[in-house]
Amino acid sequence: MQSFDLGKDGLRALNSALHALKGQTNMTAWEVINPKGAHAIAAGVDAPVDITVRGSTGYYCAGMNKQATIRIKGSAGPGVAENMMSGAVIVDGDASQYAGATGRGGLLVIKGNASSRCGISMKGIDIVVHGNIGHMSCFMAQSGNIVVLGNAGEALGDSLYEARIFVRGTVKSLGADCIEKEMRDEHLLILEDLLRRGEADAKAKPEEFRRYGSARKLYNFNIDNASAY
Repeated sequence: MQSFDLGKDGLRALNSALHALKGQTNMTAWEVINPKGAHAIAAGVDAPVDITVRGSTGYYCAGMNKQATIRIKGSAGPGVAENMMSGAVIVDGDASQYAGATGRGGLLVIKGNASSRCGISMKGIDIVVHGNIGHMSCFMAQSGNIVVLGNAGEALGDSLYEARIFVRGTVKSLGADCIEKEMRDEHLLILEDLLRRGEADAKAKPEEFRRYGSARKLYNFNIDNASAY
């Protein structure tokens, strides 16, 4: 176990050490203590390592993550796992605005609540939120899945492309071009896998969720409107 005291050695030294881990490494387990809400902790990691941050973090923790598993033993500030490529990020507490924004792959698990714009412009990431999500979540989401065990705020899935949204609780309102869709067997299987990987399968069952997706009116050509072009 590599233990790093962020309060003593500083953020630049931590991220430099993590960025130096290329390909296969025997330094696979890392612990970060005294994070004290610092920004960009473990951002840009590209190695198959396991990093535990013992405390709450500031902006952009685990941003651009690739391959690593990053566990936050606290809450996360805005932009956690922003533009993540692969790997996993697990937040034990709550997450602030735009968690998982523009994420292209990997898994983000938030065991508390997520604030507004969770999953904004997501491009392939999977997000599992054990609590509630705020307004404008999944705005312009393009692909991937988001699972919400609690409730969703206003304008869910506004201007949605092709991402799948699964909500167990209530939805305050749907955004433009977002509609409720049929939950088929294939979606139940996807959801079962996500609940398992998101450590939420003991809390909820796939049959308890509703699925939301794009009505495909905003970004798809309609032959009936051909004369307008």
